[in-house]
Amino acid sequence: MPRPIEALVHTAALAHNLARARAAAPDARVWAVVKANAYGHGIERAFEGLRAADGFALLDFAEAERLRALDWRGPILLLEGCFEPRDLELCSRLQLWHVVHCEQQIDWLAAHKTQQPHRVFLKMNSGMNRLGFTPAAFRSAWVRLNALPQVDEISLMTHFSDADGPRGVDHQLSAFAAATHDLPGERSVSNSAATLRHGLNNDWVRAGIMAYGSAPDFPAHDIQHWGLQPAMTLRSRLIATQQLQPGDTVGYGSSYTAREPQRIGIVACGYADGYPRHAGTDTPVLVDGVRTGTVGRVSMDMLAVDLTPVPQAGVGSEVTLWGRGPGGALLAIDDVAHAAGTIGYELMCAVAPRVPMRSSD
Repeated sequence: MPRPIEALVHTAALAHNLARARAAAPDARVWAVVKANAYGHGIERAFEGLRAADGFALLDFAEAERLRALDWRGPILLLEGCFEPRDLELCSRLQLWHVVHCEQQIDWLAAHKTQQPHRVFLKMNSGMNRLGFTPAAFRSAWVRLNALPQVDEISLMTHFSDADGPRGVDHQLSAFAAATHDLPGERSVSNSAATLRHGLNNDWVRAGIMAYGSAPDFPAHDIQHWGLQPAMTLRSRLIATQQLQPGDTVGYGSSYTAREPQRIGIVACGYADGYPRHAGTDTPVLVDGVRTGTVGRVSMDMLAVDLTPVPQAGVGSEVTLWGRGPGGALLAIDDVAHAAGTIGYELMCAVAPRVPMRSSD
């Protein structure tokens, strides 16, 4: 039989989470963000759950081609825009909308020969300091674009750095509003955290991490608070058990020492499968639907779990690394990520190609 590890992508959960984005922003259209291969879920697998979106947002042309191959004829937005002048030909061929965030991209458009004007999203750097024109330079960029026959419609966008935290969005929202107050065009400012936490309801909201069942402001709020459902389950099985005596150690580096008699299980999952090596003892897992924790250091292909809370477990018992467990048990990916000192995004995107992944209700 194959190694007993697999990832499940829950189509119904994706659809549910997308509906939550619509409910949170009832007057907006919704981008389903599918960059990074749909946050590790696979564009083809995620598509059925997200096809009710008004558009898809991503980064590269290969992913855009995959969406068009799925017969998606609606809007697709390139969130980083074009990377070189010839990319504009691909935008025309694939009918892509694209972000403009620097003067070079405007130069490329000005030199571009096309019979089909481009729909662009002009991006403001309102404080994130990654991509975009500063508020002082934004208007002149808009004027340049507006004068080009190669450009059809100009939408306006920005991205928040602190929508998930105490600083909030007001400082960036004020800068954006001041620089754009009399400019025409649709607006897109809200990521998942701004949509859920701040209730910002502009023309286009960008449903990223919330679509995949992770709380954008965890640990302040969890997925139950926001009414989200996990869209991915990573599960395996116990392939061995060990009985420890006081003083026995577990794994490389002997980082865990038993203080009393203890039974542990060995799980067919390790960092080569995408499970975080830096996840320490007591990172939560489910064994036969019962919550317990890891012990010792994660190896390439295996990790150990404490079987004290689940004495009936043995070889073949189901282990939920995150997601849905037996009997309706749930282990949110955010809980695992937090214990490992990272975020749910990283765990989703890190599931290794050697882990079989399939769609599931």
